[in-house]
Amino acid sequence: MDLAIIIIYTLALLVIFFYSISELQLLLNYLKAKKSVDNAEKFDLNNPAEIPKVTIQLPLYNEMYVVERLLWNIAKIDYPKDKLEIQVLDDSTDESVLKTTEIIAEIRQNGIDIQHIQRENRSGFKAGALKEGLKIAKGEFIAIFDSDFMPNPDWLQHTVPYFKDSEIGVVQTRWAHLNRDYSLLTKIQAFALDFHFILEQTGRNFGRHFINFNGTAGIWRKECILDAGNWSGDTLTEDLDLSYRAQLKKWKFKYLEDVETPAELPVVISAARSQQFRWNKGAAENFRKNYLRLVKDPNVSLGTKFHGFFHLLNSSMFLIVLLLGILSVPVLYIKNNNPAFSWYFNVLAGFGISTIIFFFCYYIPYSKIYGKGIKSFFSFIGMFITFFAVAMGFSVHNSLAVLEGHFGRKSEFIRTPKFNVNTLKDSWKGNKYLSNKFSANILIEALLCLYFAFALYSAFALNDFGLIVFHLMLFGGFGFVAFKSMFSKG
Repeated sequence: MDLAIIIIYTLALLVIFFYSISELQLLLNYLKAKKSVDNAEKFDLNNPAEIPKVTIQLPLYNEMYVVERLLWNIAKIDYPKDKLEIQVLDDSTDESVLKTTEIIAEIRQNGIDIQHIQRENRSGFKAGALKEGLKIAKGEFIAIFDSDFMPNPDWLQHTVPYFKDSEIGVVQTRWAHLNRDYSLLTKIQAFALDFHFILEQTGRNFGRHFINFNGTAGIWRKECILDAGNWSGDTLTEDLDLSYRAQLKKWKFKYLEDVETPAELPVVISAARSQQFRWNKGAAENFRKNYLRLVKDPNVSLGTKFHGFFHLLNSSMFLIVLLLGILSVPVLYIKNNNPAFSWYFNVLAGFGISTIIFFFCYYIPYSKIYGKGIKSFFSFIGMFITFFAVAMGFSVHNSLAVLEGHFGRKSEFIRTPKFNVNTLKDSWKGNKYLSNKFSANILIEALLCLYFAFALYSAFALNDFGLIVFHLMLFGGFGFVAFKSMFSKG
């Protein structure tokens, strides 16, 4: 039994090490990208003959709190009215439909071509709505914004020009955060998303590896969507699915790190849970659906296959970390009972380099947002530790999502409730879309908090403090997630 535990523990460390190597390469790509010059050919939007027709799609489902903000913001988009169409793809089933209808009527009076498109059922969920709207879309290019996004008026001016290159299928922009500093929970989410949108997306795009359209704040060439097989609702992350199918069809993606599109982060842990579940299960579903096609494609480089593996398997790292954490306690006792094998455990300690790699990889995006001063650096250290502790706390919830994805268990597309909460003066309480349903996962998280409290006790009992920081983070992470989930009332 001891040998089996050590072997599995070692393999888990190896997977995380190779994952860190993939991130290190993306960091190097990012640094190279910052020194490069963008010489891409572009449409001249000052020349009326070069201005293409654009359709903006706004998929909605019961968005009472943010729909007004969204629609009036989109109405401010700076683009010739005769070249712009707005599709409000409204699958709502509550009273927000009436509010949406009234606002659309007002906007239409300003000479804006805006359509209110409703379906009889939610077949295919968001993917189904996008596909339905595409059938009648007038635009050659299709911009998509979720209901909590607030693109700047000049957004199309920054994105559309890149489509002069006929091989470009998608232009994706970076998410910014309207309520980054609202709470510890929003700060942690922003920390993770900044890493993805600054380092990973830029690094993959510069290295000519597959990236993903992020479901919103991007614009597609309509021909690319159709050529790749159109939207499909057979995974929970239809955006990642279509992205891989399009790139396997040799379409190029363009990522614009410097074009920000502000959005709202979930302010309640139940909302963050539903979002995390969908993203992590969807990634696993896409690994199952698309990775073999990527591996078999002789025209895809080994580097892209390597990065595609960890890109699609990214969410599965939660499962690896959970396994590593649970096994680390018996490993502590095995190490104590087998002093002859201390050399092997010293070798395993060398895998701590993975943490160092992640530290520097996360620091680069953080420093872009907050600067590189001493105060910022020490703030980063605190956020780095807090983020990974809470991420570990989510590992049970996210691991179950990953397992469902890998084993093909289907589930409904659960939307993330929106709040229109930006400052501490704003309250999320009373939001009608929040779920108060108690999950058995919370009980498991509470028990794991106690398990890692025992791990902390064991460090003193065995006089072995090699894993105490790891166990302290696991204890704090599971405690935070369990406590917030039990008492946030939403």
